[in-house]
Amino acid sequence: MTLAETSKNTNSKNPFLILNYEPALESLGDDYYDEVAAAEFPLHILRWRNDALLPNLGLDSQTVTDEDFIVAFGKFEGRKPLLALRYHGYQFGEYNPQLGDGRGFLYGQVRGIDGELYDFGTKGSGRTPYSRGGDGMLTLKGGVREVLAAEMLHRMGVRTSRCLSMIETGLSLWRGDEPSPTRSSVMVRLSRSHIRFGTFERLHYLRRPDLAIKLLDHVIEQYYPHLVGETEKYALFYAELVKRTAELVAQWMAAGFCHAVLNTDNMSITGESFDYGPYAFIPNYDPFFTAAYFDYYKRYCYINQPEICKLNLELLQEALKTVIPYNDMEAELAKFNGYYLAEYHSLMLKKLGFEQQPESESQELLEAIIAFLKHYPVSYHHFFAEIAQNFSIEWRDDASYILSKSEIGQSLGKSELFLNWSGIYHRILSNCTPDEIEKISQTLVRYNPSTVILRPVIESVWEPIAQEDNWQPFYQLVQEIQSGK
Repeated sequence: MTLAETSKNTNSKNPFLILNYEPALESLGDDYYDEVAAAEFPLHILRWRNDALLPNLGLDSQTVTDEDFIVAFGKFEGRKPLLALRYHGYQFGEYNPQLGDGRGFLYGQVRGIDGELYDFGTKGSGRTPYSRGGDGMLTLKGGVREVLAAEMLHRMGVRTSRCLSMIETGLSLWRGDEPSPTRSSVMVRLSRSHIRFGTFERLHYLRRPDLAIKLLDHVIEQYYPHLVGETEKYALFYAELVKRTAELVAQWMAAGFCHAVLNTDNMSITGESFDYGPYAFIPNYDPFFTAAYFDYYKRYCYINQPEICKLNLELLQEALKTVIPYNDMEAELAKFNGYYLAEYHSLMLKKLGFEQQPESESQELLEAIIAFLKHYPVSYHHFFAEIAQNFSIEWRDDASYILSKSEIGQSLGKSELFLNWSGIYHRILSNCTPDEIEKISQTLVRYNPSTVILRPVIESVWEPIAQEDNWQPFYQLVQEIQSGK
């Protein structure tokens, strides 16, 4: 048997290579992508495999080997075509027609056992026609950060892409924002779609409404199938995208997450969060916290995220106006704030333990807690985790017990803002039965993880990797996140 025949025989047993890939986007034709070749790497070390994602692909983690991941997603054997998607986008408010997949490609699309279509998209897989002079690579630290972001957001209930694998590739990279030379990686992201707002913006720029309609039909068929057959399906699609996007940014805000680069090429047409670069979770409730060092004017700061997402939806109207009446889109976009506030209030109340909103007092309660968090430099995540860990039925009977055993309560428990919030909280709890108190306790634990990946936490797991090639702290942190701690 020749070497080529041996390789072919091995690949035929690789579960990733015999999945039933669907040419959903590929079938639209090459007006939307370029076929590309993956880079060849000198080294392939599997650093992360997300076994939690395998069952939905119909795969058993016990029968999928590390080598299967390496062959499929490091050496890229046995999969063609590989597609670099074309798109444009508004970057920091300026339109850029020089974009597209510059360091990744669409590896393939697979139907999960849940019936949904999923993309395998790479990051750090080499140069494409859209690399714009870059090397097309991803730093190892960048890969580590994206794995952590996706798993943390998933744990916190955010609709997000997740990382399927990360492989160290043996190249030395030079970056201005990391000590260099630095190590390299290639990552595979599992998401609902890699079609972006900017995908449609490109077609408008090219004056190709025919291609926009063709793509929109594809998006509705694959990701909004309940709209197929509707007379006003295009307007209904935009209406639902407004709602999905508003709810997504509300999820970020409740989770204390700052994406950092909300350009239209980073906005998914399915309303899913993806592509995590200089993101950060806020350390305390600072409305103007900015995650990206290059965001000099705080355009994408924490508090601006809802308005920026709304603006991006408004910009998308220009690309869709030949298909959807402008007045219809404007009417739907006007509902954005209502969708956002409803979702944000619901999620914040869940962080306080309430699955059902106490309608009469919920607004007062949330205003009081935000006023407290904004005034004092209290850790946003630690504050809610302390409520979850210290919650007691005694809080129902006496407001003075609320967080009395925690460091926060002991240091700030007598402040006017704390007493205002805790008094409202106590008033609501006083109307709850013991069974309802138990449900509140469970909800608090569910929505307030004790583990949150603030920047110092990320650095604490990166340093052992950088200095000693010690991955155990990283694996332990991911395990804590996935286990719901």
